[in-house]
Amino acid sequence: MIYLDAAATTPVRQNVLDVIIPLLTHDYGNPSSTHQMGGSAKSALDYARETAAKTLGVRTGDIVFTSGGTESNNLAIKGLALGTPRGKHLLISAIEHPSVTEACHYLVKHHGFDLDIAPVDAQGLLDLDAFTALLRPDTTLVSVMAVNNEVGTIQPIAEVAAAARAFGALVHCDGVQGAGWLEMADIAAHVDALSLSGHKIGGLKGAGLLMVRGKLPLEPLIHGGGQERERRSGTENVAGAVATATALSLAAEANATGTAEGHGEHFINTVLDGLNTEGRIRARLTGDVTQRIPGIVSFVFPETGGETVLLELERRGVVCSSGSACAAGSTDPSHVLLAMGYDEDTAHTAVRLSFTRTVKEAEIATSARAVVAAVKAIAGA
Repeated sequence: MIYLDAAATTPVRQNVLDVIIPLLTHDYGNPSSTHQMGGSAKSALDYARETAAKTLGVRTGDIVFTSGGTESNNLAIKGLALGTPRGKHLLISAIEHPSVTEACHYLVKHHGFDLDIAPVDAQGLLDLDAFTALLRPDTTLVSVMAVNNEVGTIQPIAEVAAAARAFGALVHCDGVQGAGWLEMADIAAHVDALSLSGHKIGGLKGAGLLMVRGKLPLEPLIHGGGQERERRSGTENVAGAVATATALSLAAEANATGTAEGHGEHFINTVLDGLNTEGRIRARLTGDVTQRIPGIVSFVFPETGGETVLLELERRGVVCSSGSACAAGSTDPSHVLLAMGYDEDTAHTAVRLSFTRTVKEAEIATSARAVVAAVKAIAGA
């Protein structure tokens, strides 16, 4: 099997396993304990915090370890909105992850906030003019993702932050899908809070972090023992924190080398050329042609059904998905594709293929040919 569902999860890096196995076997103390084993665990946690902070170019006190991207997004949005009594207006893009949109809807329903949603264009790129027009003097927080998890479009975070700051608003960025392909320190430099997830970059499931400026008031979601500088109570997942920080550091090193940068373009060209040349199949790339990460390639195939293509591809040895893993099992069309202007029937034909920088060129070539063959077989072409 060729695994092309990295946007859902990635395998744990061997380097990460090597670092955390001792933390699961003999250095397993509680970092809040005062004995020697607790001290060893605290040292490991300090190492993780220092490593993450160095990679992101922030202070160690700006790192809060969480259970992953969903918690980080919830903590950033609810925590900053409720901790910063400057206004009750929220602004997000139309293609945010459900953990962002639902956190905002919670604030609207239970705390009287107003929510505006800025549109995107047909390529999934934020309409900056429309976004700026929706900013208000009472806008307390804006949230725009770095990279869309379904179509791979990169958002203009620096421009978003500049527009928001002109109105005094705080800026949160969901960086979960960008960490394996973008320099996250550049994004962190522009925002007040940045969410990351370990298992998208070779770390563990159930572990992630939130970079949030330490000076900002942050209302915690979880109350208790006051861990993480009273921003997230509960016994710390030391192995998860170390895994996340180590994976983040390794991802930054890999990003600097530019490995696999051309694989996405090769995949796109092979599929579109293989299906569209005879005019019988109207395969379409979703997302921006150039303003995208190489590791997420998504198509719609109007002559097919997305789930049918997935089954045919798995039969041919390629594992991928129809979109966000968080929407698995839902019969609703992708809200991302609908926001980009696709009709419901076409949105139901989406197929997402995603990979890490460690993917082999031969795997890309084989998978692209498999997509062409699978769609032709289903469409009877």
